[in-house]
Formats: sequence, C-alpha cells, structure tokens
Amino acid sequence: MKAFFLLIYEIYQFMVRFFKEAFIPPYEYKEVLNQFFEVGIRSLAIISLTGFITGLVFTKQSRSSLAEFGATSWLPSLMAIAIVRALAPLVTALIIAGKVGSNIGAELGSMKVTEQIEAMEVSSTNPFKFLVVSRILATTCIVPVLATYMALIGMLGAFVNVYNNEQTSFTSFFQQAFVRITFVDIAVLIVKSAVYGFTIGFAGCFNGYNADHGTVGVGRAANKAVVVSMFLIFVEEMLIVTLVNNYLR
Repeated sequence: MKAFFLLIYEIYQFMVRFFKEAFIPPYEYKEVLNQFFEVGIRSLAIISLTGFITGLVFTKQSRSSLAEFGATSWLPSLMAIAIVRALAPLVTALIIAGKVGSNIGAELGSMKVTEQIEAMEVSSTNPFKFLVVSRILATTCIVPVLATYMALIGMLGAFVNVYNNEQTSFTSFFQQAFVRITFVDIAVLIVKSAVYGFTIGFAGCFNGYNADHGTVGVGRAANKAVVVSMFLIFVEEMLIVTLVNNYLR
C-alpha cells in the first residue's frame, strides 16, 4: 500500500510539473515541431493501412447481418457511426500507444540510465521542458488529427466494399453516411483522441523519465508505457462513452 500511494504521489507531482512547465516560457517550439513530425508524419503509413482495412473488413462483416433483414442500404450510416464514434479514435490511440508510447519510454529511459538527462541539467537546459513537455504536447495535439484522418480513410475502405457490391456512387455513399453524424460526434472524436494522446504521452514520459536499473529498466519503461497507456485508454473509453450517452444525447 505504501508503494502504491507513493506512486500516486509521484504521478501527481509529475503532472503538476508538466502543467507548470507547459505554460511558463521559454517554449521549445523546435522540439515540439520535431515531435509533431515523429508522432504524426511517421505514423501516417500504418494509420492509412489500418484505417482502410478496418473500414473494409468491418463493412464486409456487417453486410451479412444487415442482409438478413434486407437492410444493406443502412451500411453507409452504420459504418459512419461505428468509425467516427468508436473505431477511429480507439484504433488510432492503440496504434500510437504501441508505436509512439514504447518509443518515448525507451528513448527517455535510455537517456535516464546513461545520465544524459543529468548532463542536460548541468548544461543549463531544462530537460523536463525539452523532453517531456514537447512529447506530451505533440501526442495530445496530433492524435486527434490522426484519428480524423483514420476516420476518413476508414470510410473510404467502407465505400470500396459498398461500391463493389451495390455500385453505390461516391457522392451517394457519403451523403448517406454522414446524415446521422452530428457536431457532437465530431467533437467527441476530437476530445476523446486528445485525452488518449495525453495519456499516451504522459505514460511514456513518466515511465521513461523515471527508469532505473540499467538496460533492463529501459525495457521495463517501454513495456510499462504501452501496457499502462492501453489500459487507461480502455478505461477512458468506457467513461467517455457513458458520459456522452447519459448527458450529451
């Protein structure tokens, strides 16, 4: 119990320090932009492939169920609701957690155990602002963009399947798809993705920044970053969905 409450206190201190450093100049603009590139641009390929396959496969699996009721015409709306409300932000967050979260944990963990962070402090550089704040800001801002992009790519995959079976035109498909999508759905997608992005960046930075025990600690930091962020993402998904269904609809 003592170790658990000590961990909670360390997380609290780490979060308070992040918000303090994030709003106090000087700002590390170049490093934030560099992390935008590392998190966003370098993830586009896997996000594109995963999004397209997700839309294509989910449409193919849903078709048989709707066909039993003669309701295949509902596929565009069903895909839009499923992808925008749930699949796009959740799948994007899980991909980024595995790809970026582990990388952040391993990178900062390696710098910690090799005393590079202490060297930055000696050279009058604020390592927390340079390493931690920039990465958390990058994941928080970029994950919503990637989730929105995945939603569009997923809808494109759904369109390919619908077109191959019903010959539905591109314009007709997207008109039917987004007739049930509201501003609340778009806002929830962005907010959920931002929360997931913050969770991924925070988990990766916290575990990497506090790594110890040499190279073994680096591996543990990377593993904890992925496991903890994925677990928290599912918890947050449940809480946000409950909140939206109970109070915003």
